[in-house]
Amino acid sequence: MAKATVNTASAAEAAHIDMGTIAADLKTEIGRWLAHLRTERRLSPKTAEAYERDLRQCLAFLSRHWGGRVSLRQFAAIETADVRAFMAARRSDEIGGRSLMRALAGLRSFGKFLEREGKGKVGALSAIRAPKIGKSLPKPIQMTAAKQMADADTRAGEDREQWILARDAAVMALLYGSGLRISEALQLNRRDIPKPGEGDVITVLGKGNKTRMVPVLQNVLALVQDYVAMCPHPLAADRPVFVGARGGPLSPRIIQLAMERLRGALGLPDSATPHALRHSFATHLLSRGGDLRAIQELLGHASLSTTQIYTGVDAERLMDVYKTAHPRA
Repeated sequence: MAKATVNTASAAEAAHIDMGTIAADLKTEIGRWLAHLRTERRLSPKTAEAYERDLRQCLAFLSRHWGGRVSLRQFAAIETADVRAFMAARRSDEIGGRSLMRALAGLRSFGKFLEREGKGKVGALSAIRAPKIGKSLPKPIQMTAAKQMADADTRAGEDREQWILARDAAVMALLYGSGLRISEALQLNRRDIPKPGEGDVITVLGKGNKTRMVPVLQNVLALVQDYVAMCPHPLAADRPVFVGARGGPLSPRIIQLAMERLRGALGLPDSATPHALRHSFATHLLSRGGDLRAIQELLGHASLSTTQIYTGVDAERLMDVYKTAHPRA
């Protein structure tokens, strides 16, 4: 009985794979794989959606490449040349290295799932090398500008309600003051954030549904409290504290638009995004002598190598200072 329930849910999950490109047996396995990603692997919804989209694009390509619907048996027998042809087609669409690497990761995930389920071995996917990715350093925001973004008065001239300006300032303050991702900040419930003087730590739900404890500054808590006091909508303790203009969930796009206005007001480049505030948090801590492993924990990075990119940012900044200030430079 339970098995039938899983199969029904799986078929629904695979509903937006184009029926014209795949056979029924492959569609069933895709549905089971998607359910596996979301329940057992506990991937974030965005990652699971990206994997599904990449697989759909691959199957559409293979359908054209092979001239017909793709069956489970055919996909399990895919050859290295077929995978390379798909990657080349994506390259021709001007897809970047990171997107190609993610696409290959999604296809490999599906291939490993089929192997574990005894539905064939997709060795060609493992034989393909991941595309090389040029290393690009994060672009932090200057310390003074980052602080101004958390001040509602910076946008005082805008024709917007004061509580909305206070809300945006509080979100920016959390991104910079605690190094949160924008999704992490917008998921915070009201009870997750202590009032000023009643605590200095918040619990954040990060990537992979992993929780971490993050310190929060008292002046940041004061900004959140100012917003809560002004907000015209009821804010339940077990609901997100940051809401939209009509009281519904606050979209990350609204914060991105607020950042665009701040860029104009402060004369900042396009690289000044909400996520750049997280980069700034890490870079400014490092430049003040922060320990790299401590910063790794604060950011919620699974690997220290991910955090080490900020050492490159700091070294680049020091070289700029040296070249500018040294009399023989």
